[in-house]
Amino acid sequence: MEEMLQFLASRIDEDRRHAAGTVGSEALLDSHLPLLDAVERLANEYSSMPDPWDGRTHGFTDALRIIAQAYATHPAYHDEWRP
Repeated sequence: MEEMLQFLASRIDEDRRHAAGTVGSEALLDSHLPLLDAVERLANEYSSMPDPWDGRTHGFTDALRIIAQAYATHPAYHDEWRP
C-alpha cells in the first residue's frame, strides 16, 4: 500500500504543477485543485491510522485503489492496485 500512496502523491504533485502552468484555465483550477487536496487528505488519513485493523482501513483502501485507477495508463501504475 505504501508504494501506491507514493504513486498517488507523485501524480498529485504532477497534476498541481500542470494546473499551475495552465494559463487561462480558471475552471480547471477551481475544480481540480480541491479534488487533489481531498485525495491527499484521504491518503494522509490512511497513512496516519495507528491500527492497521481500524474499521475504516478497508474502505480507505478501496477508495484509494479507485482513485489510483484514474492513473492506470501511467507507466508506474501496477495492475495489482486495481479495485
